[in-house]
Amino acid sequence: MCVDKLMTTVHYAIGDIHGRDDLLEQLHRKIVAHRAQHFADAEAVLVYVGDYIDRGPDSRGVIDRVMAGLDGFRTVALKGNHEDLMMQCLDSDDQTAWWNWLANAGDTTLQSFGIDTGSAAALAEGLGPARIAWLRSLSLYHLAPPYLFVHAGILPGRTIEAQSEHDLLWIRNRFLDSDTDHGFVV
Repeated sequence: MCVDKLMTTVHYAIGDIHGRDDLLEQLHRKIVAHRAQHFADAEAVLVYVGDYIDRGPDSRGVIDRVMAGLDGFRTVALKGNHEDLMMQCLDSDDQTAWWNWLANAGDTTLQSFGIDTGSAAALAEGLGPARIAWLRSLSLYHLAPPYLFVHAGILPGRTIEAQSEHDLLWIRNRFLDSDTDHGFVV
């Protein structure tokens, strides 16, 4: 959670839900209660930093809950690397893309949507047009100075505008091991 200097906006950030709609529902209740107790008069922004799918049993429930938003909160939904893997499969029947996604627990997402076969057509049918449009609309970052919300991190020494999608979704050690002042709390 972060609050701007004038206490007019409070941001709650949620990362890597990975198909656990049950835990997301509990977290939403805690966030609503926290805001009511501490920031009732502040604008509230709920920032999801991606990885809604895979691993857990209810990726469908997570996507639908995040898409629906939370009453009284502005929602910002970012793309994670797991959504990136799934979207590569949605756009292609390339075996390497499918192997990469399934090796990263994409099979649990297919099960959540009742999809038996790993094909772009079956995935598109299972997701449906509204979810596909929402997935395609996911942002790569959200800037709320002095904070920068992003799924993985940023490449040190580059402006946010010069960052590659790959780095924003996948970078790890080069970001985590850096003591560079990024100009934002990332």
